[in-house]
Amino acid sequence: MTSTLRPANPTEAVKRPGRWLALSVLVLAVLLVAVDATVLGLATPYISEDLNPTGTQLLWIGDVYSFVIAGLLVSMGSLGDRVGRKRILLVGATAFGAISVLNAYATTPELMIVARALLGVAGATLMPATLALIRNLFHDRRERSLAVGIWGATASAGTAIGPIAGGFLLEHFWWGSVFLVNLPVMAVLVLVGIKLLPESRNPRPGPWDMRSVVLSLVGVIGIVYAIKEAATHGITWEALAAALIGAGALHGFVRRQLTLPTPLLDMRLFSDRGFSGAVLADLLTVLGLSGLVFFLSQYLQLVQGRRPLEAGLAELPAAVGAVAAGLIAGSVARRFSVRSVVAGGLAAVGLALASLTVIDQSTGYPLLGTALLVVGVGAGFSFTVTADVILGSVPKEQAGSASAVSETAYELGAALGIALLGSIVTGVYRDFTGPAGTPARAHESLGGAVEAAATLPPQTSGTLLDAARTSFVDGLALAAGAGAAILLTAAAAAWYLLRDQKLDSTP
Repeated sequence: MTSTLRPANPTEAVKRPGRWLALSVLVLAVLLVAVDATVLGLATPYISEDLNPTGTQLLWIGDVYSFVIAGLLVSMGSLGDRVGRKRILLVGATAFGAISVLNAYATTPELMIVARALLGVAGATLMPATLALIRNLFHDRRERSLAVGIWGATASAGTAIGPIAGGFLLEHFWWGSVFLVNLPVMAVLVLVGIKLLPESRNPRPGPWDMRSVVLSLVGVIGIVYAIKEAATHGITWEALAAALIGAGALHGFVRRQLTLPTPLLDMRLFSDRGFSGAVLADLLTVLGLSGLVFFLSQYLQLVQGRRPLEAGLAELPAAVGAVAAGLIAGSVARRFSVRSVVAGGLAAVGLALASLTVIDQSTGYPLLGTALLVVGVGAGFSFTVTADVILGSVPKEQAGSASAVSETAYELGAALGIALLGSIVTGVYRDFTGPAGTPARAHESLGGAVEAAATLPPQTSGTLLDAARTSFVDGLALAAGAGAAILLTAAAAAWYLLRDQKLDSTP
């Protein structure tokens, strides 16, 4: 069956009526995923107080979504190429809404972890489908750049809407309400998407290879789990076993893709230096940012004593900067160059993170707000241009697979960032010396220390909180330094790998 997005006349494709309305539906899905990711950080102190997870369980609640989504993105992107991107987007959106209810009403840390994992399965269907449909909706290069910019700006807007809406909900309702906000967005997406979105698929897809699906899932989760365990507990037999299983599965996955006539992922995509450079830049950028962002909401609330809504508003400069940069990134990259915009953006983020190595409990908002604004601008330029490069590097029939690789790098970077940088924060935090009678749970997380302090005499409580907060901030500053080093490394890699890359050089 021929896709409705593949008219015989390319000019008709460029001028397709309704494409901008269709884009508005796609960005709803992006908004949904971005909001879900950001509200969790604000809700973490409340989840910690209500469900009483250990420090390890708290990290799993934060990153299991990314673990699962990273393991399944390639598979789901390829499935969308085969069965139809509109179909998988609408099915995934419906499942995302339903599983959000399970997240909202989780009663134990274990159930919350399972619910987040299931949400990752549903979420894996959304992002590759949205980018792939953009690639097929917009054949004109400049229109596609603008569409990708709007796509990226909406994701950034979600990072602003999430904390603000989440902060409002947390001040008036219980923490589960932050997940229920997904439901009205999902309803609009599905009902409007049925009418506006045209179907598209690879006209010669080949079979969906289940063995490749299993190998990619086991490989990604095995490697990420091994890194997480090694960062938290050191090199253990369990971590080594997971690393070996993951590496073996990924090796088998690559070998199988090279022999299949219609692979789940065409490994030849990585022979394009622009494609590989953009994917690597995305992975390192998110790795350097995500662990810090995950703990920043806790810093604003549990260290500086801000209310949830105030903490959400405090993070607004990052989203504003990213939205503004995303909308003009394509034009700036054409006027200067792809590598200067991407590398310059990443270097700016690295320097902003470096400035956060001097924070303490009483750091004023001018430093925090300025750093967040620079982070947003730099990331907005980088992510928008790399997404455009990735989409432009492949034929539109492979848009789903290429988009999935891009999103896999993003989610894998998020999981690794929370695992590695989060483990730095947790490792430093656990070593604080509290007053006599400090409960063991106070050393598990800062939320646990705040909860424990509420049961102690005032003087002991104050001493405990001061020691715990000081240790937490020390860990956060160290993680910021590590993130800065990663971002500056990413900037150097992008400068080398993206040389001579042009947005207009693709058909």
